[in-house]
Amino acid sequence: MKRLIVLLSIVLILVTGCSIRKLDNNDIGKNIKMLLEEEVDFHNVYFDGYKYYVPKGLKFVNKEEYNALLTDKMKNEYYLYVDAISYYHKAENTYKVDKSAHYSKLLDYNDKDGYIQINEYEDKFFVQFVYNYAKVEAFVNKNDLSSAINNICYILRSIKYNDKVLESLIGDNILSYQEESFSLFDTEVEDDYLDVVEKYNPGYDKDLEDEKIELDE
Repeated sequence: MKRLIVLLSIVLILVTGCSIRKLDNNDIGKNIKMLLEEEVDFHNVYFDGYKYYVPKGLKFVNKEEYNALLTDKMKNEYYLYVDAISYYHKAENTYKVDKSAHYSKLLDYNDKDGYIQINEYEDKFFVQFVYNYAKVEAFVNKNDLSSAINNICYILRSIKYNDKVLESLIGDNILSYQEESFSLFDTEVEDDYLDVVEKYNPGYDKDLEDEKIELDE
């Protein structure tokens, strides 16, 4: 009986993506360290060259090969951009800590680096979170900041690249270098977050009216 309980507990952890250790709603720095230090190997979203995991509670509004727009149960919005080209060329993290931001920190765990910067915007927080050659921008209510950061950690830490596939894609110029490419290390805050979404996801307003895209079971 004890053995069965242990096995069920392990399965539950793998399915939900939750940490065994208790997360702290009042300490996002502690949560980030705890989650990014964990080695994980579970995925539910697959593309040529990479795959990643989206935790339960998040739904796709729009999903493309290298970017996606998601929302959570509180209708907070998350814009994900996976920069396979930066990964392929091992682009250097040029971010500098911004002391004027609400929260700003360089990240380095498990041979992966990045940064997080949070700025206050009216009654909400604008989060820019770069890790493992991917970036999530989120516009969240203040009460949802901790849970949003946890969700972002689950996604970014899980991204796994396929070097052989990316070598083939980039070598054949299938991945193009666009003149107005999204900058992974650009932390300039837009005047209006909707401008950020509209800039990288034309037709955003229409997408929000459509039915949410469920993850494949």
